[in-house]
Parts: sequence; structure tokens; C-alpha cells
Amino acid sequence: MPTIASAADTLTIYSGRAERLIKPVLDAFTAKTGIHIELLSSGTTELVNRMKAEGDRSPADLFITNDAGSLELARTAGLFRPLNMREVERAIPPQFRAADNSWIGLSGRFWIVVYNTTLVKPDQIKSLVDLADPMWKDKIAIPNAGSEYLQAGVSVIRASLGDDHTKKFLEGLRDNAGTQVYQKSSQIVDAVAKGQVAMGIVNHYYVYRHLATQPAAPLAVVMPDQQEGGMGAIMNVAGIGILKHTPRVENAKLLVEFLVAQAGQKMFADLDKEYPLHPEVKADSALLERKSFRAALVPLTKLAELREPTLLLIEQVGMR
Repeated sequence: MPTIASAADTLTIYSGRAERLIKPVLDAFTAKTGIHIELLSSGTTELVNRMKAEGDRSPADLFITNDAGSLELARTAGLFRPLNMREVERAIPPQFRAADNSWIGLSGRFWIVVYNTTLVKPDQIKSLVDLADPMWKDKIAIPNAGSEYLQAGVSVIRASLGDDHTKKFLEGLRDNAGTQVYQKSSQIVDAVAKGQVAMGIVNHYYVYRHLATQPAAPLAVVMPDQQEGGMGAIMNVAGIGILKHTPRVENAKLLVEFLVAQAGQKMFADLDKEYPLHPEVKADSALLERKSFRAALVPLTKLAELREPTLLLIEQVGMR
């Protein structure tokens, strides 16, 4: 196990995750180890391109982001250092990390259908594909075409159902959403809560975040595609990788070890009502119990190779 470093040591993290959702857990790490953190937050794609351009001169020691596809792209670009850490292998199941442990998942999020309980009955939606039914024309809200969440979700649907079915689904989604296409997922939840639309597609935590401040809002969630033969709920992870060139490997490993341990997992996931990946750590009690639903079986490591064809399909359909 690496030794605790002196208080003068600093780690630089490039983060595609909002600062408010990561700083408290990083502050806890600093309090425990004395290792200071410099955080640079920006868009994930921008940060990956920046690390590529900086090469060995990059000041970044670690990279954290909210999308397994982006983590895998960084790995295939040779940006990460493979890790041989027993602590990681004990804490995080193999389906949530790269085969060589060059990136490690830290928390999980699921694509769900949020609906207004005064406008939709729970049994009306079983699958994401149901949202393409013409009966929902002008009644749904969706993320814009540039959303990493949309791109990852469509990639999983392509891998599960094939391109023809996915194209038909996207065309129906496009037609039913009309102008209700949003830059931010929180705007989708707001629109559903106000009854401007009947339902929308978002990552689960946006709904629970809204309900935490407005518990009387007429909102409920469907964890889709749980029927027999269904593909399962679409999952993505937030994760971390250590940069290949960093001279501060031991300190960086200390941070990874902190984040995959039970206390770190609980704190990291609860900050945004996500699901811990450590099997012995329970999610926030407001969330659906993880054992109550299935996830899609598409490996997270495939999201990178699926991305470019997915972007072409989204463009071909004319998603906004």
C-alpha cells in the first residue's frame, strides 16, 4: 500500500464532472492524507483533446469524468496508466472498469423515463421504445443531439436492437419531441413537473435531485426495458484514470484507493444520488433498490467504438 504523502504534495485533476459534485469528497481526501488537490473542470471532450495535445507536458495527474465511452477513448489514446491494485479489484466489479484497470468506474447512473403522474399511468410505459409511439406526439422532452448521455444511450440501443430498430426509434422520438429538446436534463425534469410535457428521458439522479427540493412535485420514474426479453436499463458510469506520464503515481493511487473504499464510494455516489459500484455499499434510500432491476448487458468498454457510428445515425435522423 502506498505511504501517506506530506502536506506539501499536490495532485492536479482534470474533471468533466461538476465541481460541486466532486469537491466535498476531494476535500475529505485532503483532510485524511494531507495531499492537496488542484481541480480543473471543463467539458469532457475538451479535456480529452487537451490531454492529447499536452502529451507528457500535461500538468494533469488524474482524469475524472461521467462517461465510460470517454474514459475508454482516453485509454485507447494511450493517456492512462494500467493499475495493478488489489484494492481496486476487490472493490469494483470487473464490468465497471477497463480490463487493464487503466480506468475505474466510481458510480453508476441509469437512463430512465420521468413522467408526470397526472398525465401518464405507470403501466403506459414499459420500454424506451414506447416513447416513439405516435400517441405521445408533442408530449415528450429529450436531450439535444450533443448530449453525451443521449449518445451513450443510443449506442447501447444500437448494440442491443440493431441499427434499423434504433433508427426507427430515433425518428419517432424526434417527431414526438418536436421543439421540446433541451440543453440541460434539469430543464427536462422541470418541464415534466410543470405538465408542459407528459414525460422525458434523463439520468435518474436529475429526478431525485428535483424531488429532494420539491417533494410534492407530480413526478415518478420508470426503469425501462425490464420486461421479459427487454434489453435492461441503460447504464453509464463516472470514473477515474491516472495519467501515464505523472511522476506522482503513488499519491494518485492513494486517491483512487480512497474513492473505491466503502466510505469514499458512499460519499462520491451520494453527492449526486448515483449508485455506488462497490457491491457492499448501499445507494441513497430515495433511489430504487439496485437489486430490483436489470441493466443492459452491453459492455461499458464498447461505448467508445460505438460512438462514431452512433453520431452518424443521430445526424442522419436529424436529431436537434
